[in-house]
Amino acid sequence: MVKTNVSVKEKTNNMAHYAFLNMQNIVTEVIVGRDETDGNTNWEIHYGNIREQVCKRTSYNTYGGVHSGDGTPYRKNYAGIGYTYDESRDAFIPPQPYDSWTLNETSCLWEAPVAYPTDNEMYVWNEETTNWESITE
Repeated sequence: MVKTNVSVKEKTNNMAHYAFLNMQNIVTEVIVGRDETDGNTNWEIHYGNIREQVCKRTSYNTYGGVHSGDGTPYRKNYAGIGYTYDESRDAFIPPQPYDSWTLNETSCLWEAPVAYPTDNEMYVWNEETTNWESITE
């Protein structure tokens, strides 16, 4: 394992998050690193070379193709361990939670075949019936 040293100066500058991918484009780790506007370095390549692994920038503020602040959404979703990086979509896609759920091509999030009820009750997905079941206490 290759270790990197992060200086105190680096911690005080703008930060960015980077995801490391295995050979199947599955996220194995997410780190905090330098912002791409920090100097003339391509930080994806820099961190990838240090780790000898593909590295992709990810945005902590992006979910479903929407940025939570006033920024630009980046790669559809914040990367998590086990997510897949899809190069053709330039997106991080979470693992499929159930076989019946389908990928929303716009958000790159999985959707149930039946919409979640909007009656303020709590529900859990039942894959056997492919429907939401009320949680009773």
